[in-house]
Amino acid sequence: MDGNGRWAASRGLPRIAGHRAGAEAVTRCLKAARTHGLEYLTLYAFSSENWRRGPDEVADLKGLLRFYLRHKVAELHSQQVRILFVGEVYRFGPDLCDELERAERLTAHNTGLTLLLALSYGGRSEIVQAAKALARAAQRGEIDPDSIDEDVVSRHLLTAGIPDPDVIVRTSGEHRLSNFLLWQSAYAELVFLDQLWPDFNETSFMRVLEIYARRDRRFGARPA
Repeated sequence: MDGNGRWAASRGLPRIAGHRAGAEAVTRCLKAARTHGLEYLTLYAFSSENWRRGPDEVADLKGLLRFYLRHKVAELHSQQVRILFVGEVYRFGPDLCDELERAERLTAHNTGLTLLLALSYGGRSEIVQAAKALARAAQRGEIDPDSIDEDVVSRHLLTAGIPDPDVIVRTSGEHRLSNFLLWQSAYAELVFLDQLWPDFNETSFMRVLEIYARRDRRFGARPA
Protein backbone atom coordinates (compact mmCIF):
# COMPACT_ATOMS: atom_id res chain seq x y z
CA MET A 1 0.00 0.00 0.00
CA ASP A 2 2.31 2.71 -1.30
CA GLY A 3 1.93 6.41 -1.89
CA ASN A 4 0.53 7.90 1.32
CA GLY A 5 3.35 10.41 1.67
CA ARG A 6 3.21 11.52 -1.96
CA TRP A 7 -0.58 11.85 -1.75
CA ALA A 8 -0.21 14.18 1.24
CA ALA A 9 2.68 16.16 -0.29
CA SER A 10 0.73 16.79 -3.49
CA ARG A 11 -1.96 18.44 -1.36
CA GLY A 12 0.38 20.39 0.89
CA LEU A 13 -0.59 18.23 3.87
CA PRO A 14 1.55 16.57 6.56
CA ARG A 15 2.48 12.92 6.02
CA ILE A 16 0.15 11.78 8.79
CA ALA A 17 -2.78 13.08 6.72
CA GLY A 18 -1.69 10.72 3.95
CA HIS A 19 -1.52 7.81 6.39
CA ARG A 20 -5.02 8.62 7.66
CA ALA A 21 -6.31 8.72 4.09
CA GLY A 22 -4.52 5.43 3.48
CA ALA A 23 -6.33 3.90 6.45
CA GLU A 24 -9.64 4.91 4.87
CA ALA A 25 -8.53 3.19 1.67
CA VAL A 26 -7.96 0.05 3.74
CA THR A 27 -11.60 0.23 4.85
CA ARG A 28 -12.73 0.48 1.22
CA CYS A 29 -10.45 -2.37 0.18
CA LEU A 30 -11.77 -4.60 2.97
CA LYS A 31 -15.35 -3.86 2.00
CA ALA A 32 -14.63 -4.71 -1.65
CA ALA A 33 -12.82 -7.91 -0.65
CA ARG A 34 -15.79 -9.06 1.41
CA THR A 35 -18.27 -8.05 -1.29
CA HIS A 36 -16.42 -10.09 -3.92
CA GLY A 37 -15.95 -13.16 -1.75
CA LEU A 38 -12.20 -13.15 -1.09
CA GLU A 39 -11.11 -15.59 1.59
CA TYR A 40 -7.74 -14.00 2.40
CA LEU A 41 -6.39 -10.46 2.19
CA THR A 42 -2.89 -9.52 3.34
CA LEU A 43 -1.97 -5.85 3.77
CA TYR A 44 1.65 -4.71 4.12
CA ALA A 45 0.97 -2.05 6.75
CA PHE A 46 4.45 -1.49 8.26
CA SER A 47 7.70 -2.95 6.98
CA SER A 48 10.75 -3.76 9.06
CA GLU A 49 12.49 -0.99 7.11
CA ASN A 50 9.86 1.57 8.19
CA TRP A 51 11.54 1.76 11.60
CA ARG A 52 14.20 3.85 9.85
CA ARG A 53 11.73 6.67 9.32
CA GLY A 54 11.74 9.73 11.55
CA PRO A 55 10.58 9.19 15.15
CA ASP A 56 7.62 11.54 14.71
CA GLU A 57 6.31 9.63 11.70
CA VAL A 58 6.81 6.27 13.42
CA ALA A 59 4.94 7.59 16.46
CA ASP A 60 2.11 8.81 14.22
CA LEU A 61 1.87 5.41 12.52
CA LYS A 62 1.80 3.61 15.87
CA GLY A 63 -0.89 5.99 17.11
CA LEU A 64 -2.96 5.38 13.99
CA LEU A 65 -2.62 1.63 14.45
CA ARG A 66 -3.71 1.91 18.08
CA PHE A 67 -6.74 4.02 17.09
CA TYR A 68 -7.94 1.47 14.54
CA LEU A 69 -7.38 -1.42 16.91
CA ARG A 70 -9.56 0.28 19.50
CA HIS A 71 -12.27 1.58 17.19
CA LYS A 72 -12.49 -0.79 14.19
CA VAL A 73 -11.84 -4.30 15.49
CA ALA A 74 -15.32 -4.66 16.99
CA GLU A 75 -16.85 -3.72 13.63
CA LEU A 76 -14.68 -6.25 11.78
CA HIS A 77 -15.58 -8.87 14.37
CA SER A 78 -19.29 -8.25 13.72
CA GLN A 79 -18.57 -8.84 10.02
CA GLN A 80 -16.98 -12.23 10.82
CA VAL A 81 -13.50 -11.04 9.77
CA ARG A 82 -10.63 -13.02 11.31
CA ILE A 83 -7.58 -10.86 12.05
CA LEU A 84 -4.00 -12.15 12.12
CA PHE A 85 -0.72 -10.28 12.44
CA VAL A 86 2.59 -11.35 10.90
CA GLY A 87 5.95 -9.77 11.61
CA GLU A 88 8.16 -8.79 14.52
CA VAL A 89 5.25 -7.23 16.39
CA TYR A 90 7.14 -7.28 19.69
CA ARG A 91 9.01 -4.21 18.41
CA PHE A 92 5.84 -2.15 18.95
CA GLY A 93 6.12 -2.55 22.71
CA PRO A 94 4.05 -4.49 25.26
CA ASP A 95 1.01 -2.19 25.35
CA LEU A 96 0.42 -2.28 21.60
CA CYS A 97 1.25 -5.99 21.48
CA ASP A 98 -1.51 -6.58 24.03
CA GLU A 99 -3.95 -4.78 21.71
CA LEU A 100 -2.84 -6.93 18.80
CA GLU A 101 -3.27 -10.13 20.81
CA ARG A 102 -6.75 -9.06 21.94
CA ALA A 103 -7.79 -8.47 18.32
CA GLU A 104 -6.55 -11.94 17.32
CA ARG A 105 -8.28 -13.64 20.26
CA LEU A 106 -11.57 -11.82 19.70
CA THR A 107 -11.76 -12.76 16.02
CA ALA A 108 -10.08 -16.17 16.18
CA HIS A 109 -13.22 -18.19 15.47
CA ASN A 110 -14.71 -15.96 12.78
CA THR A 111 -15.45 -17.71 9.51
CA GLY A 112 -15.47 -14.86 6.99
CA LEU A 113 -12.55 -13.09 5.36
CA THR A 114 -9.13 -13.66 6.98
CA LEU A 115 -7.25 -10.36 7.18
CA LEU A 116 -3.49 -10.60 7.65
CA LEU A 117 -1.75 -7.39 8.63
CA ALA A 118 2.01 -7.45 8.05
CA LEU A 119 3.50 -5.29 10.81
CA SER A 120 7.23 -4.81 11.29
CA TYR A 121 7.48 -7.47 8.61
CA GLY A 122 10.31 -8.32 6.22
CA GLY A 123 10.39 -11.27 3.85
CA ARG A 124 14.12 -11.93 4.18
CA SER A 125 13.95 -11.83 7.97
CA GLU A 126 11.05 -14.27 7.90
CA ILE A 127 13.06 -16.77 5.84
CA VAL A 128 16.09 -16.34 8.11
CA GLN A 129 13.97 -17.06 11.19
CA ALA A 130 12.52 -20.16 9.54
CA ALA A 131 16.04 -21.37 8.66
CA LYS A 132 17.20 -20.85 12.25
CA ALA A 133 14.20 -22.76 13.61
CA LEU A 134 14.90 -25.67 11.28
CA ALA A 135 18.60 -25.65 12.13
CA ARG A 136 17.85 -25.77 15.85
CA ALA A 137 15.36 -28.62 15.32
CA ALA A 138 17.97 -30.55 13.32
CA GLN A 139 20.57 -29.88 16.01
CA ARG A 140 18.23 -31.34 18.63
CA GLY A 141 17.66 -34.40 16.45
CA GLU A 142 13.99 -33.57 15.93
CA ILE A 143 14.21 -33.39 12.15
CA ASP A 144 16.36 -35.05 9.50
CA PRO A 145 17.97 -32.32 7.36
CA ASP A 146 17.42 -34.48 4.27
CA SER A 147 13.67 -34.41 4.96
CA ILE A 148 13.48 -30.62 4.69
CA ASP A 149 11.53 -29.69 1.57
CA GLU A 150 9.40 -26.73 0.49
CA ASP A 151 6.42 -27.88 2.54
CA VAL A 152 8.54 -28.12 5.68
CA VAL A 153 9.96 -24.63 5.13
CA SER A 154 6.46 -23.23 4.51
CA ARG A 155 5.29 -24.66 7.82
CA HIS A 156 8.00 -22.68 9.59
CA LEU A 157 7.09 -19.33 8.04
CA LEU A 158 4.92 -16.73 9.75
CA THR A 159 2.17 -17.52 7.25
CA ALA A 160 2.02 -21.22 8.10
CA GLY A 161 -1.45 -22.55 7.35
CA ILE A 162 -2.29 -19.62 5.07
CA PRO A 163 -2.44 -20.20 1.28
CA ASP A 164 0.16 -18.46 -0.86
CA PRO A 165 -1.19 -15.30 -2.50
CA ASP A 166 -2.74 -15.55 -5.95
CA VAL A 167 -2.07 -11.92 -6.75
CA ILE A 168 0.12 -9.19 -5.24
CA VAL A 169 -0.79 -5.56 -5.88
CA ARG A 170 1.51 -2.59 -5.48
CA THR A 171 0.21 0.94 -5.84
CA SER A 172 1.88 4.28 -6.64
CA GLY A 173 3.72 3.21 -9.79
CA GLU A 174 6.58 1.39 -8.05
CA HIS A 175 7.59 -1.92 -9.66
CA ARG A 176 9.18 -4.00 -6.92
CA LEU A 177 8.20 -6.31 -4.06
CA SER A 178 10.12 -4.42 -1.37
CA ASN A 179 10.74 -7.48 0.81
CA PHE A 180 7.08 -8.58 0.89
CA LEU A 181 6.19 -12.30 1.06
CA LEU A 182 9.30 -13.26 -0.90
CA TRP A 183 8.88 -17.03 -0.43
CA GLN A 184 5.09 -17.03 -0.73
CA SER A 185 5.01 -14.90 -3.91
CA ALA A 186 6.93 -17.39 -6.07
CA TYR A 187 3.95 -17.93 -8.37
CA ALA A 188 1.79 -14.94 -7.49
CA GLU A 189 0.56 -12.71 -10.28
CA LEU A 190 2.00 -9.20 -9.88
CA VAL A 191 -0.12 -6.14 -10.56
CA PHE A 192 1.38 -2.65 -10.44
CA LEU A 193 -0.97 0.35 -10.33
CA ASP A 194 0.02 3.97 -10.96
CA GLN A 195 -2.64 5.04 -8.45
CA LEU A 196 -1.55 6.28 -5.00
CA TRP A 197 -2.88 4.11 -2.19
CA PRO A 198 -5.19 6.73 -0.58
CA ASP A 199 -7.09 6.88 -3.89
CA PHE A 200 -7.67 3.11 -3.98
CA ASN A 201 -11.39 2.25 -4.12
CA GLU A 202 -13.76 -0.49 -5.27
CA THR A 203 -13.19 0.48 -8.91
CA SER A 204 -9.47 -0.09 -8.35
CA PHE A 205 -10.27 -3.42 -6.72
CA MET A 206 -12.38 -4.49 -9.67
CA ARG A 207 -9.55 -3.51 -12.03
CA VAL A 208 -7.20 -5.84 -10.15
CA LEU A 209 -9.71 -8.69 -10.39
CA GLU A 210 -10.11 -8.09 -14.13
CA ILE A 211 -6.34 -8.06 -14.69
CA TYR A 212 -5.97 -11.26 -12.66
CA ALA A 213 -8.79 -12.97 -14.56
CA ARG A 214 -6.90 -12.40 -17.84
CA ARG A 215 -3.69 -14.01 -16.57
CA ASP A 216 -2.81 -17.56 -17.65
CA ARG A 217 -1.40 -19.29 -14.57
CA ARG A 218 0.68 -22.35 -15.56
CA PHE A 219 2.96 -22.67 -12.49
CA GLY A 220 5.91 -23.56 -14.72
CA ALA A 221 4.05 -26.19 -16.76
CA ARG A 222 3.22 -26.09 -20.45
CA PRO A 223 -0.43 -25.73 -21.43
CA ALA A 224 -2.15 -29.05 -22.16
